Amino acid sequence: MRFFTPGTQAQPPMEAVVDTPNGESDKEKGVGVNTQDQQNVDTDADTISSDLQAGVKDMEAITSVWSTQHLILAYALIWIIYFVDAMQQGMSGALTPYVTSSFQLHSLTATTGIVSGLVGGIFKLPLAKILDIWGRPQGFLIMVCFLVLGLVMMAACQNVETYAAAQVFYWVGYNGLSFTLGIFVADTSALKNRAFMFAFISSPYIATVWIGGPLATAFLKGPGFRWGFGAFAIITLFICMPLYALFAYNYNKAKKAGLTHQHSSGRTFLQSVKYYAIEFDIFGILLICAGLALFLLPFNLVFNQPLGWKSPMIICMIVFGIVAIGCFAVWEKYFAPVKFMPWELLADRTILGACVLAAVLFISFYIWDSYFTSFLQVVQNLTITESSYIVNIYSIGSCFWALVTGVLIRWTGRFKWLALYFGIPLTILGVALMINFRQPDVNIGYIIMCQIFIALAGGTLVICDQMAAMAATTHQYIAVVLAVEGMFSNIGGAIGSTVAGAIWQGVFPERLMRYLPEEDKADFANIYGQLPVQLSYPVGSATRHAINRAYGDAQRLMLIGGSTVLILALVSVIVWRDIRVKDFNQVKGRVIKI
Repeated sequence: MRFFTPGTQAQPPMEAVVDTPNGESDKEKGVGVNTQDQQNVDTDADTISSDLQAGVKDMEAITSVWSTQHLILAYALIWIIYFVDAMQQGMSGALTPYVTSSFQLHSLTATTGIVSGLVGGIFKLPLAKILDIWGRPQGFLIMVCFLVLGLVMMAACQNVETYAAAQVFYWVGYNGLSFTLGIFVADTSALKNRAFMFAFISSPYIATVWIGGPLATAFLKGPGFRWGFGAFAIITLFICMPLYALFAYNYNKAKKAGLTHQHSSGRTFLQSVKYYAIEFDIFGILLICAGLALFLLPFNLVFNQPLGWKSPMIICMIVFGIVAIGCFAVWEKYFAPVKFMPWELLADRTILGACVLAAVLFISFYIWDSYFTSFLQVVQNLTITESSYIVNIYSIGSCFWALVTGVLIRWTGRFKWLALYFGIPLTILGVALMINFRQPDVNIGYIIMCQIFIALAGGTLVICDQMAAMAATTHQYIAVVLAVEGMFSNIGGAIGSTVAGAIWQGVFPERLMRYLPEEDKADFANIYGQLPVQLSYPVGSATRHAINRAYGDAQRLMLIGGSTVLILALVSVIVWRDIRVKDFNQVKGRVIKI
């Protein structure tokens, strides 16, 4: 699932004042003020806000001095980066079951994503602070390094533990890179156009869905999955540097024009380390990451322990996880000099509703999607390429429909109605129908139909969700609210993966042992642990039929869970304010104001 980055009553008049978290009106904070957009771009070099953090002011300085050609070039480069990242992410997703199977641990396909999803999501908040304090280009460069390092580690991994560690670096970099590019778009587009521009930069997924599967197949049949990861480590670095150079060039231009404020902190190296450790709330980050990981992982690992839930390791992980989460709450409330979570922003019902929606959508998606590729290959007997096409219906459909959603928001000036009356009902319908359709001997056309429903709904909800978060705040807090929303989505993804892994490991092996013919039960461990072994049995054979039935039983429970949790999504959208976005003057400089 993709938030355009694993991701939605009575109408007030145009001049209505919208409440903000701290009680100030939109007009007092500079939001919702009527403007005249008579030109596609304009330059406000002399009106750069003085009360913003350094990174935000520097971005306003950059947009004040760059040319229209550089603005267009920036969007073109962002589109290219998304294209390459989408292509390699599609390939990586198709290769993951084969990487875990190469270590005879196919059942850990979902587990490998839990820690990486948690860390990748939680890291967005300190990344938002990096973008606001140090600057957008600096944060972008750091994320490129994380992404490349993760790809290199995946190319060199020799066991599932190393692969899981590589996934952490990879998803921190991948999510962080997408997040940073999203902030670039928010910095350089008027709010009324932002939904369409977010959809535009994610439109490469419409094309790359046809590439990921064949690319994975080519590497598996050719040099191997390691070369796939290694090749994209080089390609990613090569295609990201021009955008960094463009922003660095215009930053220096703004600096020469005297639009940036440079000063020495006067701190020593150790004092700077202490300062940023406090500013980024490193202790809070460690507590919440450790707590959530320790609490969620046992639900996937318990079935690999001889004593099950009575295993001392499982008990200790759950207990220490709960303690760490509790300590995080106490630390944040009473002791943290700088709060990790911007609690005052979450007091706004629109922002909180957007965050809850993001979490719920990802919980639902990862519950039913974690073993979807394997289901299509084993039960439906599709090739890697064919299964990738069906899995990526969501990407192509949601990215296409997001463009339509962007136009509708630009035209009507509102977003809540789209989420409430179209996105949520269609999502629930699509997931619920798959309870019956994702079973053995059911025509694949029904699954494709459900995927189309979910794709159209997803393209609506993802855009509306981010618009809700941004419309309820100011330019100063855009990075923070999107980071909080992204963190909720990634935590939701980790929870969804945990539930999927628990259902899979609790249901699939038990049903598989029950359904397998007696002569094949001796080979149970290999069948359960390796996707290629499952695929090696002929279609129509008693063994393949037993494997298919076990898949169907596990998938049914996953889809029931994924459907039930979506009720919370409906509630989270109902609480949104019906904000009109046409009249917001949220950003300064030469930005897209068509």
